[in-house]
Amino acid sequence: MAVAAGASMGRGKDEGGPILPVILSGGSGTRLWPLSREGYPKQFWPLVSDRPMLAETAARAQGPGFAPPLVVCNEAHRFLVAEQLRPFAGSRILLEPKPRNSAPAIAAAAVVAAEEDPATVLWLLAADHAVADLPALHAALARAAVAARAGRIVTFGMTPTAPETGYGYIEAGAELPEAPGVRAVARFVEKPDAATAARWLAGGRHLWNSGMFVATAATLLGELERHAPEVLAAARRAVAGAKRDLGFVRLDAAAFEAAPSISIDYAVMEKTARAAVVPASLGWSDIGSWAALWEARAKDAAGNVVEGPVALLDSSGCYVRSEGILTGVVGLQDAVVVVTDDAVLVMPRERAQDVKALVERLRAAGRKEATEHRRVYRPWGHYEGLILGDRFQVKKISVRPGAKLSLQKHFHRAEHWVVVSGTALVTRDGEEILLRENESVYLPLGAVHRLANPGIIPLTLIEVQVGSYLGEDDIVRFEDTYGRT
Repeated sequence: MAVAAGASMGRGKDEGGPILPVILSGGSGTRLWPLSREGYPKQFWPLVSDRPMLAETAARAQGPGFAPPLVVCNEAHRFLVAEQLRPFAGSRILLEPKPRNSAPAIAAAAVVAAEEDPATVLWLLAADHAVADLPALHAALARAAVAARAGRIVTFGMTPTAPETGYGYIEAGAELPEAPGVRAVARFVEKPDAATAARWLAGGRHLWNSGMFVATAATLLGELERHAPEVLAAARRAVAGAKRDLGFVRLDAAAFEAAPSISIDYAVMEKTARAAVVPASLGWSDIGSWAALWEARAKDAAGNVVEGPVALLDSSGCYVRSEGILTGVVGLQDAVVVVTDDAVLVMPRERAQDVKALVERLRAAGRKEATEHRRVYRPWGHYEGLILGDRFQVKKISVRPGAKLSLQKHFHRAEHWVVVSGTALVTRDGEEILLRENESVYLPLGAVHRLANPGIIPLTLIEVQVGSYLGEDDIVRFEDTYGRT
């Protein structure tokens, strides 16, 4: 089993095959708005290192002791996931047609794994957690795998470092004789109030519930059959009706959506007699809020965490992040300031959990900033809205080398394209036009057209749209490399 990049720990003959990492990447990270939004949630951002959190999670499970990861993700994020998993050879991506919480996603992954080998040990991971101590994580995983092969479902219990009220807790029982270092679960406990959390911290029997689990596919399926048969039945039908699409495994939509929306904690873990916990101190955080991110990052002498172009004066205990423009902060204590290109968030750090309520209010008001960034990612690259006026819109478009957009037309707008850098191959009503820097082309309303980047560097161009309707749904696709309609 790998203990770090480039290092491995030998496996005994009785330890079984490699562990299969199953990464759940379906969350939207609302509490990290305005950086994290539905279209590009927190697992795709580099929050705790220079790698996006999904890639950071996949990197924890690399080496001789691991199979290539299986990622379960939202269908809308499939190309983002595929791009970030590119360095991890052999990765598989299972598409949820609709979010149904963690139990149906885990059930589907277990069904897929069991078709290959029911004895496979699954390591269930969230895509958006941070872990500081990788060797300690792998040591805890090795202990958990022993218990999993003995028929247990093992969760990782984090040794509390503070009377945290935002996490669920696990009360640990006696050590398991068949798995040294692993304890039975006495009970799962909901998020406590501050006084209860302080008492548990002093008592030493309660652990934070990390949401990571280890079990064989056979054990998971057996406990799902026992405690959540409707979840398992829907997952089996969804896998049986799955289709392969551009390398993705697309679960049957009708079958999967029939599954109850329920977490694995409620569906199985709080009911099963097989629950176990491995206590660990990993420098773990679920990065569930801006306050949690402040806790997880290195701080300056005044206790500030600074990301991006930021200038501070007489401020302490702050998290300040700017995604572009210079941001000045004067005389603030224990505050959060986050600046993106279209939204700014300012609040006391202690109110970090209230961001979700703010996003819900923005959503109810119909503000697109609640769910969408100005930069929108597509399988071929991305585009960014620059100006939106009456009957016109200006965008910056970036196309990856070798990529191309769909062959399409619009009913309500004409477009002008100006190449800023790179080379563009434009198809317009059957004609092919090669454009270089500072060259342009006009696409009249109704023209069947396509944009491609035949070069080896990214293509950047400015698009000016003019017409009576400029919505993204004014697209008729005739042919698409990425299977979109």
